Parts: sequence; structure tokens; C-alpha cells
Amino acid sequence: MSATQEPWPSLRLDAWQDTYQTLHMYTQVVGKVRLKLSPMINQWWQTPLYLAARGLSTSPIPYPSGDRTFDMRFDFLDHRLLIETCDGEARSIALGGAVKDFYREVMDALRGLGVEVRIWTMPVEVLDPIPFEQDVRHATYDPVYAHRFWQVLRQADVVLKEFRGRFTGKSSPVHFFWGSFDLAVTRFSGRPAPPPEGTDLITRLGYNAELSSVGFWPGGRGIQGEISGAAFYSYSYPAPSGFRDQPVRPDKAFYHDELGEFLLMYDDVRGSGDPRSAILDFAQSTYEAGARLQGWPMAELDLRQEEATAATSQNPAAPPSELAASKAPNPQGT
Repeated sequence: MSATQEPWPSLRLDAWQDTYQTLHMYTQVVGKVRLKLSPMINQWWQTPLYLAARGLSTSPIPYPSGDRTFDMRFDFLDHRLLIETCDGEARSIALGGAVKDFYREVMDALRGLGVEVRIWTMPVEVLDPIPFEQDVRHATYDPVYAHRFWQVLRQADVVLKEFRGRFTGKSSPVHFFWGSFDLAVTRFSGRPAPPPEGTDLITRLGYNAELSSVGFWPGGRGIQGEISGAAFYSYSYPAPSGFRDQPVRPDKAFYHDELGEFLLMYDDVRGSGDPRSAILDFAQSTYEAGARLQGWPMAELDLRQEEATAATSQNPAAPPSELAASKAPNPQGT
């Protein structure tokens, strides 16, 4: 089995830093198109990308006219961006080269499909941003490392969805934020919280409720701090007093004072012998630490084990309940 086929491949930051930065800008170009054309959803859930069978996808986006849809998908097997419409038209753009050229090709392709859209071309959540139409600095694309990154996201997506399924309260999808370049899932207590003082509109609308978030970030230098490699992270908002001192699992997890988050380094997950269990232990223990301190009704929000077992073992041929039958077509006919 080659390195790129490992379930949890090596993703050393120094080995793909330039590709990482270029790919980050590519995803911002695509993400800003979705942001511009999609209706607002709480916590900005209309903006992220989602894991797909071959890469990352926007999901359907409405045309400005509102009568058609299209989607945009990064393919990290053939290394192309695919733009496809609901009526069968398509465009394909090869990945690689300067952000300036990628931005121009994307806008040209959208116009050719009848999508007239203007986006704010200044990147967000990065240090020293360069407008897309001027960016010739970010021009490195190594397909091997782009594929490895997607492979890690693909594996993490499965585990985080399992973690999400344990919770019955309000929860985000597992989604990829192109601004911060991380995969995340967020739980909510159901209570409002004051947004951070003096922050912008994006932050105020994203952090207006008690929450607990866990995710994966490839690392590096961000606007809030720096870590030397890829890591899983977890935080609570508002951060409760004593959160940093709570015991969490696995043993190699630690609290990062600059970021204000618990971290579990990706290399420690790879070397654990059971990456799935390591991630789930980290996610569950850090969630419980914050939720206890914030007084969440945890017993009411957790999916009971017997319910999960019954759901996965349900015979699909069994007659539906009266309630279920009222919400779905009758499989027995009329």
C-alpha cells in the first residue's frame, strides 16, 4: 500500500506548506461564490464545503435568477474543479498554477454557464492577504499532498459524523470552512450567549449561542495562533472558568493557551493504533468538560445507546409505525 493510500497518511506541514496555501485560496474563491449566491442560514451554515466521494463540494447553489442550480466540486483524484448545472452543462478547470489564473478561469467558466456573480476578492482569515486577481505568490500545487489532505478529511469526516450522531440537540453538519480551512462539527446547548465584544458581523452571528466545537485543522500560522502540525481541536464558547484544567482523553491531548483550545496532534492520532477511538475519546471528553461547566442538560441531549442500537438494527422490511407512515410514502402501496 502506497503512502497516499494509507487510511491516515503522513501530512507533515513542512512537506506541503506551499500547496496548502494555494489550495486554501482555491477553496476561498469557490466558497465566496457559494456565500454570495446562497440564502443566509444561522451560524453561516450556507457557506461551508462538504466532503464528497472524490473531494469537496459546495452542494447545489441557486442561480441569481433563482430558477436553476449548479454546484462546484473539487476532484482530488483527477485534480480538477468541476462546475455542473441542473440542465446538464458543465465546465472543468485543472488545479494547479497561480491563484490569479484560477480565479479568472472560475469566473470565466461561471459566465459561460450563465452565472453572473461578483465576489469580494480579498481572502479572509489569513495573514497578509492578496486579492485573488493579483495573487501570483500562491502557485504551487502538489497533487500527491492535495490527495493526502483530502484523504485525512475523508477519514475525519466519517468519525466526526459518528460523534455528531450521539447528540440529539441542535448540531451543525460536519462541514469544511474555507476561511479557517478546517473541518468541524458544533453542538449547541440551546441557550443564547453574548457575542465577543468589539467583533465583526461574521463573528457576532457565528458566536451568539453556547456551543461546543470539535474539528481538524492542518496547522500552521493562523490569525489566532500557530501550531507546528496538523491537529484535532476542541473548544467551548463562551469558555467556562476552569475549562483548561479539565481532564480529557487521550493522554496526549493538551490545552493550547494561545488558541484557547484543547488539541490532539494528528501524528499522535496516526500512531495511536486506533485513530477512530482516539478521535472519539478526544471529542467526547472535551465536550463533556465544557458542557458540565456550562450546565448543559447533558442527559437530555445525549442519544441513548438503546436508541442508537435499535435504529441501526431496524429491519427495513418491517411495517412502519403510524407516525412514520404519516411522514413518508407508504411502502405497502395504496
